[in-house]
Amino acid sequence: MEAGKPEGYKKRVKQRGGNAPTIADVAAQAKCSPMTVSRVINGGSRVKAETHEAVMRAVRKLNYTPNRAARSLAGGQQLRIALMFDNPSASYLAEFLMGALDEASSNDIHLEVQSCENLSEALPIMHKLHEGGIKGFILPPPLCDDQAVMDLANELDAVAIAVGPGKATDAHGSVMIDDFQAAYDMTKHIIGLGHSRIGFIIGNPEQVASGRRLNGYLAALNDAGLDVIDDLIVQGRFTYRSGMAATELLLKVDPRPTAIFASNDDMAAAAVAVAHRQHLDVPTDLTVCGFDDTEMASTIWPELTTIRQPIRQMTACAVSKIARIVSAKRTRSNGPAECTTLPYELIRRDSDAAPSLAKRTSSGSGQL
Repeated sequence: MEAGKPEGYKKRVKQRGGNAPTIADVAAQAKCSPMTVSRVINGGSRVKAETHEAVMRAVRKLNYTPNRAARSLAGGQQLRIALMFDNPSASYLAEFLMGALDEASSNDIHLEVQSCENLSEALPIMHKLHEGGIKGFILPPPLCDDQAVMDLANELDAVAIAVGPGKATDAHGSVMIDDFQAAYDMTKHIIGLGHSRIGFIIGNPEQVASGRRLNGYLAALNDAGLDVIDDLIVQGRFTYRSGMAATELLLKVDPRPTAIFASNDDMAAAAVAVAHRQHLDVPTDLTVCGFDDTEMASTIWPELTTIRQPIRQMTACAVSKIARIVSAKRTRSNGPAECTTLPYELIRRDSDAAPSLAKRTSSGSGQL
């Protein structure tokens, strides 16, 4: 990443797609959402005529041509898969959807996106989608951490890929990072700046990865010989609002923490907002770090130091896995479930500094 210039949306698209245009490029050209582009390309009827024409003009201008490989993999018929989600973080979901839509569109896979208000809705929705011809499911947390959901996929003999689970399983394929080690590295980084009172905001308790990140934080404190202070560990739910509530509690502790590590960027952004409201400068008075490196991390001020989880790459990998597994089932060459662990990065920006010192003067963002 170029020093002083945080990696932005356009740059990420080019890194994923090389010189070939992606569904995101078409959406930007047509001034609509990637999901709308997907509907047009897949023959959906719920698109206004003028929007349909704008998308087709963009397709022609960019010379965008979906790859037909996945159709042949599925036995001559277009492969149909579903992405189900029950995740309150809008910024995480935006990254998640973009990766899946890009990969599905470029490989001529029909992708259906289905939200679940809660876990109890997931089972009947999976039944209905499977009856409608869905061959595979992409399941982010907390759905992929729910045993009943994963068991149903087995009963239906459907392919289910867990994206971002707390741990890999033998029964299903998965794409993930090492949440424990990533949280350990971030906590170690904060300690290295000189902080010893580090607040931690836990993620959604229904997601196994939340516990893994907490354990990484605790292990780093232990290895550094620092005491674990219970008052500095507060429950969140991966939402902006829960991050605000958690930060308000942390800043009431006496003495207050000099740094806060939130389990995702939404909660870290909320921590920055609360600090500003209480007339605390970030990072002069309070270091704040996040997790995920969603668009949120580089659109607030100051920009967040965070763990970059390759969310788009993870969902794109999940789509490819489903296509391969469906092909293997068709040829009766089933192999073991594939579990892929992708690398993460610690991205340092402007929200961290040594305790009680003036804001660091290094230019722009940096990558460790």
